[in-house]
Amino acid sequence: MAVDLLLGLQWGDEGKGKIVDVLTSNYDIIARFQGGPNAGHTLEFDGIKHVLRTIPSGIFHDKSINVIGNGVVIDPVVFIQELDGLKQFDIDYKSKLILSRKAHVILPTHRLLDAASEASKGKAKIGSTLKGIGPTYMDKTGRNGIRVGDLELDSWKTKYRALANKHEELIAFHNVDIQYNLPEMEEEFFKAVEILKELTFIDSEEYLQQAQKNGKSILAEGAQGSLLDIDFGTYPFVTSSNTTAAGACTGLGVAPNQIGEVYGIFKAYTTRVGSGPFPTELFDEVGAEMAKVGHEFGAVTGRARRCGWLDLVALKYTCQVNGVTQLMMMKGDVLSGFDKLKVCTAYKYKGKEITHLPYNIEPENVTPIYSEFDCWKEDLTKMREASQFPKELNAYIDFLEKELEIPIKVVSVGPDRTQTIHR
Repeated sequence: MAVDLLLGLQWGDEGKGKIVDVLTSNYDIIARFQGGPNAGHTLEFDGIKHVLRTIPSGIFHDKSINVIGNGVVIDPVVFIQELDGLKQFDIDYKSKLILSRKAHVILPTHRLLDAASEASKGKAKIGSTLKGIGPTYMDKTGRNGIRVGDLELDSWKTKYRALANKHEELIAFHNVDIQYNLPEMEEEFFKAVEILKELTFIDSEEYLQQAQKNGKSILAEGAQGSLLDIDFGTYPFVTSSNTTAAGACTGLGVAPNQIGEVYGIFKAYTTRVGSGPFPTELFDEVGAEMAKVGHEFGAVTGRARRCGWLDLVALKYTCQVNGVTQLMMMKGDVLSGFDKLKVCTAYKYKGKEITHLPYNIEPENVTPIYSEFDCWKEDLTKMREASQFPKELNAYIDFLEKELEIPIKVVSVGPDRTQTIHR
C-alpha cells in the first residue's frame, strides 16, 4: 500500500487539520512527520472546536492509529496538556497513539533558549513561536539531542543535565533579560515525561513498513506550510523542519517510491503569521475584512494573521516542489461579497515579468501582477453540493485548475466537517 501525503501549500494555517479529520475514515493510520507544538490543527464537529498541536488529527476516529514520527519534536508538557484535553471525549489514546523512539524531545531550556535568541535579534527577529522548536532541531543536527527512546534508559537524566547546563551557558551568552525559574519548569517537565512514558514507543520506520506489507492504508500529515520549509521556504523566515513532501520520507522512514497521492491544501486567499516577505499582502480595508470574516488568528499563538490575495506564483512553486496530485481549496466562503477578487499570476522582478518564485521576494524586488475576477455574493456556508456553487465561484476554480494543471477535488465552505464539498 502506498503512503498518501497531506501538505499545506502556503505559509501554514491552510486548514490541514480539518481535511485530515475528513479523510481519516479512508485510512488505518495517520502519521505526523515533522514540526512540533507550533502547529495548531483545528477541527470542528458536533458544535465543538478542537485544537491539536502535536497529536495527529485522526485521534477523534475510533479505528485510526495515530503515529508521531521521528521527524517530530515533542514537548512533554504541551503533549500531556493535549492528552488532558482528550479525556472529556472518552478517547482511549493509550491504544490509539504511538510515538517514534527517534523523535526528539523539547526541553524547558530549549524554550528559554528560543526566547533569548529571539530577544537578542531585536527588530530582526524572525517571528518564532517561542516553543523551543528551533533550538531542538539545532541540537538534533548538532548531535546533542535527547530522543524519546532515551527516556527508556536509566541514565537519561544525566544526559539531560549536561544538555540543560550547556543551554544555560548559551542563554547567558545572548545577554538579554530573560526571567525564569528553571527548577519549577523542570518539575513540571519531569512529571510530564513520566506520563509520556506510559504510552507506547515504537521503531516507527519498522512499524510503518510492516503496516504497508499488511495492507494498511497510511496518511502522512504535515504541519506548517511549504513556504515555511527550511530549504524551500522564504528563508530565514521559516520553520526548522522540512514541511514539503520530501520531509515525509525522512520524517517517517518511508521510501520515496512508496508515496502515492499528494493532497495539497490552500486557502482561496493567502495568509501569513509573523515576519517575512508577503508580496500580495493587503494593508487596506479589504485585508482587514478578510481577517475579520476568516477569524484569522493563530490557533496556538493567538497572533493575528496577515491577509492578502491568492498568490499563484508561489502556489505553482509549492505544487511543483511537492508533486501535488490533488488540490483542496479552503475558506472559499470568506471571500463571499467582495466587489472584485484578484489573483497574482506573475511578478515584476528587477524590471522583468516572471512567473516563477525567485530567490528573493522582498518588496523592493517583487511587485505582484494581478488578474481580476467577479466575486460571488451568495453565502456558501449552507451549500452541501458542488452543483449549488455560483457561476463566479466556478469560474474562479476553473481558472485556478487551468493555471495549476491540477484538479481541485475539495472545496471547503466552513469550519465544520459537514461543510466540505467533494467535486
